[in-house]
Amino acid sequence: MDTIDIYTDGACKGNPGVGGWGALLVAGKHEKELFGGERETTNNRMELMAVIQALGALKRPCHIRLHTDSQYVLKGITEWISGWKAKGWRTASKAPVKNVDLWQSLDAAQGTHQIEWIWVKGHAGHAGNERADALANRGVESVLSPN
Repeated sequence: MDTIDIYTDGACKGNPGVGGWGALLVAGKHEKELFGGERETTNNRMELMAVIQALGALKRPCHIRLHTDSQYVLKGITEWISGWKAKGWRTASKAPVKNVDLWQSLDAAQGTHQIEWIWVKGHAGHAGNERADALANRGVESVLSPN
């Protein structure tokens, strides 16, 4: 099984506002950059989209070291999601889970992979995270200046 390092990040100009997501996939000497954006979104949605898009780009099951600076994504997928699913996608306070569409997509996308979730401090000089951040900002720019 191939091992891939994935670095993801989201960005938003205003929250909600114009947002972008970015992902860097690294397999040995091979790298792939992905980015995109949306006109009206939130930072949390862009953080989730970065992971979903990165996993969706993989053609076969992999061992993944997924690096994120988002505690929302990390805790959501490793701690909170099992409770949400057990409660019919409701929180402990019985409120609907925010961004449920993306959480369900992420849950499905991770199913075929072995993922090691790794939190990295954002904007702290971590090379992979800095590149993912730059890609997320390119995603914002792709919406603001589509030509």
